[in-house]
Amino acid sequence: MSFFNSIGRSMSRTPRGPKRSPTPTSSTFSSDMPPPPIPSSPVTPIAQKPLHLCSPFVEAALVKGNFKTIVVLPKYVDIMEWVAVNVFDFYTNLNEFYGVISECCTQQSCPTMSAGQNLNYTWINQDRKSVHLAAPTYIDYVMTWIQNLLDDENVFPTKSGHDFPQSFPSTVKHVYRQLLRVFAHIYHAHYPQILHLRSEPHFNSLFAHFLAFGREYELLDIKDVKGAANSPVGAGMLWERWREMGILEG
Repeated sequence: MSFFNSIGRSMSRTPRGPKRSPTPTSSTFSSDMPPPPIPSSPVTPIAQKPLHLCSPFVEAALVKGNFKTIVVLPKYVDIMEWVAVNVFDFYTNLNEFYGVISECCTQQSCPTMSAGQNLNYTWINQDRKSVHLAAPTYIDYVMTWIQNLLDDENVFPTKSGHDFPQSFPSTVKHVYRQLLRVFAHIYHAHYPQILHLRSEPHFNSLFAHFLAFGREYELLDIKDVKGAANSPVGAGMLWERWREMGILEG
């Protein structure tokens, strides 16, 4: 079901309960010493496969089968309400995961919001300029911004008689894009910590659920998941791998 196509007929809903070595030069060698050999061809380093794409980690999950079955809109449930409560849950669970590994994500270890070998996300500041931020600062901005939205009755209403605003679908899509970036950074920079905690089934299942829900309700663009050809999203390769495994649909 299209989330955006249903906005016009889903503005009313039932109330929801309340809800972070120096370089050698020519003078270095004596006159009778032969020069160092010149390599016949440059040595190209072999790119190492990310851990999250290696077996058995890529198969680790709490949920078996296709995630389509748990993202379908339940009968008699308002679509706005369904999207709102799931976004709240994704935010809460991801924030808890990041809280556990945050001591490994510092200004020194993560000076940029990296999500791939050639990909660093930028933040749009108040002057509408793209700026590079250290990952912990970026993620703090994201989580604080989302928490403020969740606490705003005008955006995520919780009281009876208060309807969702017309801008709710576009707001949620923006929230989803930022949460995807946090997932992508953790997979790229901190998956060893996830493995150390033996939490890869939980984290993989959370991400697969997030992807399936985002595609079901048109909250995610594939270009955001995969990235550009010259700067792919590391975690985006899980999308194709999990599709091959039957966990996600195309």
